[in-house]
Amino acid sequence: MTLRIDYSSRAFPAAYSFRSGTLSTSWNELLWAAITIGRPSTYHVFRYGEPSFHEAIFRLALVRMAVEQDWNGYLCRTDAFSALDPTEKGMVSYFLGMTLCKLFASRLLVTPWLLHLDVFRPVLNPVTLGRSRPDLVGEDNHGNWNAFESKGRSSVPSSTDKSKAKAQAQRLVSVNGRNCSLQVGSFAFFRSNVLEFYWRDPEPDSRDAIELPGPEAEWRYYYEPALSLASDTGSEPMVAEREQADVKVEIHPKVLHLLQQGQWSQAKHLAIEQRDVFMSDGYQPDGIKLTAGESWKRPYEPRERSRR
Repeated sequence: MTLRIDYSSRAFPAAYSFRSGTLSTSWNELLWAAITIGRPSTYHVFRYGEPSFHEAIFRLALVRMAVEQDWNGYLCRTDAFSALDPTEKGMVSYFLGMTLCKLFASRLLVTPWLLHLDVFRPVLNPVTLGRSRPDLVGEDNHGNWNAFESKGRSSVPSSTDKSKAKAQAQRLVSVNGRNCSLQVGSFAFFRSNVLEFYWRDPEPDSRDAIELPGPEAEWRYYYEPALSLASDTGSEPMVAEREQADVKVEIHPKVLHLLQQGQWSQAKHLAIEQRDVFMSDGYQPDGIKLTAGESWKRPYEPRERSRR
């Protein structure tokens, strides 16, 4: 079933033809966006297996718990999301914000390659990054870079919220010596329980500028969660978690070969070269194919707690 997300666009250059409307997508594409946001693991408590596997399951679980489709294909918040406390809602909303930012960047800006700025902490002074900065940096298939500040709200964002997002996006000015083409502030938010998206490309501002090096090994954060789900190996609990997630992840053999050797950057460059081939074979531009099972089309049912 087709999913629909209403969106509003503001202040983009005239070269970009999209304005406002409804994006038609699918669970397959939405969940692909969720697991390919290149960022360090936020799932810190591991009992079995590799952190990347649990990070992938964690991301899928956040989406599953937060939204479900209505009869018209729009994404509505679940009762479980509504019952969360404010701190929990903030965390889930933030993740939805990044997921929709990744989805819209890929579809409308042809910019599927998004990394979280936290992956650059080992090579940058944390003071340089600071707190008031964009969340994501993305590269399109022509080597152009865009900055994204992605936020999530459980209600319609205010003018002040939008101004803050704009200011944070403006701080990232260049990657690997190339100026950012766009510096976008974006929001995923709920209006009358229905998920919507807003983004704006403000005028650049070079004050307190952040300049990033070109990522190489950092692309592992992009591919590792998907790679962990594509594997059919692991402990019994991992197999059970994979079945519970009800998704099938496939990686194109040409990309998979490089990923298994830890050649993250080479896999990314190959995918750019083979983009049209991959997409004609049903893969996303990065060589990943995700297929959501039938349970994603049904209303959300909270998992029962196991008895001790």
